Amino acid sequence: MTRFILVRHGESFANRRNIYVGHTDVPLEERGFKQAALTAEYIAENYKVDRVVASDLQRAFNTGKTIADRLGLPITPDPSFREIFAGEWENTPFDELTVKFVDSYSVWREDIGRCACPGGETVAELAARVMRGLERLAAQCDGETVVVATHATPIRAVQTLVTRGSIEHMKDVPWATNASVSVLEHDSGEWRFVLLSYDAHLGEYKNSIKGKV
Repeated sequence: MTRFILVRHGESFANRRNIYVGHTDVPLEERGFKQAALTAEYIAENYKVDRVVASDLQRAFNTGKTIADRLGLPITPDPSFREIFAGEWENTPFDELTVKFVDSYSVWREDIGRCACPGGETVAELAARVMRGLERLAAQCDGETVVVATHATPIRAVQTLVTRGSIEHMKDVPWATNASVSVLEHDSGEWRFVLLSYDAHLGEYKNSIKGKV
């Protein structure tokens, strides 16, 4: 069995300012680093981790690096676990998306599994990319526990595929909160979640910024 500890990055520059960033490489806020440190402590106290992998975008990579440093492990960047490439939406305030991209952004809000970012990835393409990355790691790391520091849409997409069977049901699956922990197990070709968006360890640093990538 391979166990994956999926961690959403801590609160970022874009989260705080309500900007849609996708592949745009923005830093963590000070609060995000604190969240990452608290998540690192929670993981260290509750799991024996063998390796740490992260999206190469700095908000996720630095969340993963904080965890890796606490565990005394190296970190491996992997673009498979990047946020969705948002094309024309990149680096745009959410309020502007509702005006400039009325039709396509309404699909994101109301039926996200069917969404296609103009000039970027579809949510289905993102889901396939992330699952390929997990399947590759599951084969390479059988018997290990692997932290994967990633983003909101990848975690939501994987949760949808594993628990609902089809990305079209993604609208019915909640977002993971910043610096939350979700535990996914792979055993004999089967996937199952045993923990979803756990963030009680964050205490006063827990927040409700959810659907902002």
